[in-house]
Amino acid sequence: MSEHNSSTRSEEQEQPFLSHLFELRDRLLRVVLVVVLIFAGLFSFANDLYHILATPLLKQLPVGSSMIATEVASPFLTPFKLALVASIFMAMPFILYQAWAFIAPGLYKHEKRLAFPLLFSSIVLFYVGMAFAYYVVFPLVFGFLVTTAPQGVAVMTDISKYLDFVLKLFFAFGVAFEVPIATILLVLAGVTTPDDLASKRAYIIVAAFVVGMLLTPPDIISQTLLALPMWMLFEIGLFFSRILLRQRADREKEVEEEEKAETEQDNELDKAIVEEENINSTNKD
Repeated sequence: MSEHNSSTRSEEQEQPFLSHLFELRDRLLRVVLVVVLIFAGLFSFANDLYHILATPLLKQLPVGSSMIATEVASPFLTPFKLALVASIFMAMPFILYQAWAFIAPGLYKHEKRLAFPLLFSSIVLFYVGMAFAYYVVFPLVFGFLVTTAPQGVAVMTDISKYLDFVLKLFFAFGVAFEVPIATILLVLAGVTTPDDLASKRAYIIVAAFVVGMLLTPPDIISQTLLALPMWMLFEIGLFFSRILLRQRADREKEVEEEEKAETEQDNELDKAIVEEENINSTNKD
């Protein structure tokens, strides 16, 4: 009998686990399907996408210069890779929504209320970081690199090397622009406090330049253009973390006052019941 009960309990425990696995599989299949559909629409425009991506460099090259393909399959594989990566980037809101829908049932109501704005903000900030890299960083970096070429050296960048270079910058700036979200999460999780972070501002600024040095090419312009926004975004995250902590303290205070009021009402009700019982017992006597 006990063996039957234990086997029944183990089956009941396995069912939720299997249902979570099936749900995860379904959501991953949806993500793959959406990426494939976007890729199917972008593939025919892969060469045009690459030309748009290469425009910041092409504008800086001397008249008559062009990019080159040093490998046999590069003219096909490089735009193909760009279209695939662009499909993933474009599908990122849907990918993050599927992740949100998977974990949301396990969150409390107040966690859902805070998690969705943070998720939406992280998507927007990632795209803003990529746009900042394309419109601000690329022209300055490529202009600097082209002008520093030694005399007699023709700048003819390989298309596959260029794609790897700009994807690295896109990822670096997209991740760097998530600094406010990371700051807010660390404060809300209780790992640190706004005052503690503010007291370490000098170290954080140095760390921003170190990260800029590690994530960007070895030129001072791209390193500085990554480090300065990270610092500014850290200050923004610090500002909003103070506001969120203040709101949390206000909510906790309201809950305490409500609990106190309910306790007082319960005490008054108990007191009224006791008095009524005393009156009834006196009348009986």
